[in-house]
Amino acid sequence: MSVEARDPGLQPERTTLAWRRTLISLLVVDLFIWRRWLSAKSGAGQLPTGIPGLDYQGICALTAAAATIVLGSVAWVRSRQLHHGTEEASAVLMLASALSIIALGCAAVAAIALGD
Repeated sequence: MSVEARDPGLQPERTTLAWRRTLISLLVVDLFIWRRWLSAKSGAGQLPTGIPGLDYQGICALTAAAATIVLGSVAWVRSRQLHHGTEEASAVLMLASALSIIALGCAAVAAIALGD
C-alpha cells in the first residue's frame, strides 16, 4: 500500500490568512486594554510592590501583550509548517495557543472589571 502525497491546494494560504486576521483582532483587544491602563487614574489599584506604574490594569496589559506575542509566534511557526509540508500541528503548539487565548480572555475580562 503506497501513501499518496497530499495536495493541500490553497489550504496553507487560507490558514495563514485566517491566522493573520485573528492576530489583527487580538492586537485590537490589546490596544483597548493598553488604552484603559494608560488612561486610568494614577494610584488607583496600585500594587504593594512599590513599582511605579504597576497596577492591576498594568498586569492585564502585560498579560495581553505576552499572550499576543505567544499567539503570533505560534501562528508564524504553524504557517511555516504548512508551507513546507503536511506536518500536523504539535501538541505543544496547540497547548500554547489554547493557554494564550485563555490568558488573553482573562486579561480582557479583568481589565473591564477593574475599570473606573
